[in-house]
Amino acid sequence: MTIALMDPKSEYLAFRNEIDGAIARVLNRGLYILGPEVEAFEREFANYLGTGETVGVGNGTDAIFLALKAAGIGPGDGVLTVSHTANATVSAIEAAGAVPIFVDIDPTTYGMDPSSLEAAIHKARGRVTLKAVMPVHLYGHPVDIDAILAIAKKHGLPVIEDCAQCHGAKRNGGTTGTFGDMAAFSFYPTKNLGALGDGGAVFTTRPELANRLRLLREYGWKDRYIAAEPGYNTRLDELQAAILREKLKHLKDQTERRRTLAKVYREHLQGLVQIPAEAAGAESVYHLFVVGVDQRDSVRERLKSQGIGTGIHYPMPIHLQPAYAGRIPVEVPMVHTERAAGRVMSLPMYPQLPVESAVKVAEVLASVLRSPGA
Repeated sequence: MTIALMDPKSEYLAFRNEIDGAIARVLNRGLYILGPEVEAFEREFANYLGTGETVGVGNGTDAIFLALKAAGIGPGDGVLTVSHTANATVSAIEAAGAVPIFVDIDPTTYGMDPSSLEAAIHKARGRVTLKAVMPVHLYGHPVDIDAILAIAKKHGLPVIEDCAQCHGAKRNGGTTGTFGDMAAFSFYPTKNLGALGDGGAVFTTRPELANRLRLLREYGWKDRYIAAEPGYNTRLDELQAAILREKLKHLKDQTERRRTLAKVYREHLQGLVQIPAEAAGAESVYHLFVVGVDQRDSVRERLKSQGIGTGIHYPMPIHLQPAYAGRIPVEVPMVHTERAAGRVMSLPMYPQLPVESAVKVAEVLASVLRSPGA
């Protein structure tokens, strides 16, 4: 038996008739860019999150980039974020001309540590003009957003949430993406809400920012072919929007399925591995189920030999990667970030994964960890 880490095709097959119908609807209409499907999806996704507006863009990285540009962030400005994240977070910051200021993570949740954020702000001041805080709701777990918002407010910094992995996650009754000034979402095929290609969006509760985002995503046009200011070309296309509309209808049920699978893993692995905590008041959507283990590479090989796929999210902190090491100064100790990179391992997690397969993964992993040489 082979158990894959992810299987986006299984989700397509689960909703094949609806998705195929949505694609046919777009093809038969003959409008493929910024048409009625995008408008409808933007409205429906905003309603799913809460009260606000969604602006569809080409991908999740562009969503971060446009959010930064809409906030007036540019060359030399400092953006505080974590190093334990996907490259896209930092790539988008640098694409905007800004400078990433790295913050350590909380060792129990793997999210941005508020105390490290405060320290980084004090250390970076004077070297760079700080312009924003960008927490990452990693693995589907909400960060301690209340503490982060309080620190950001004290220092007069807007908050842009990186929500690429947390569609629908909750914290103290609110939905991730609705706490800060703006939030960037990715609809990459393996995300909790995934397209069949690239896609992204920015959500905001501030109409003036939504208007600016729409301007920036299409050349700076207010009137067609007349740029009011320099802009970009990053548009969610009609086909992907139509697909996302169908998948959005099932997102709540898909999330509950992920939480069921996570419960199976927790029950079988408690005490054997480090599992990121669901903080008080938080409800994770388990984009990934990540555990911390010693001798990770050996453990992964033993699981692979028994047909179980695993992943590493992420194997090297961004501040240590060749593209950034020595070029981006690190203001605060990154102890927990660097330790996590050597221990994290992702287990199979997707809504169509059978419960019995999750049990099998947990039992095999438990056996490996209990056996000599693990």
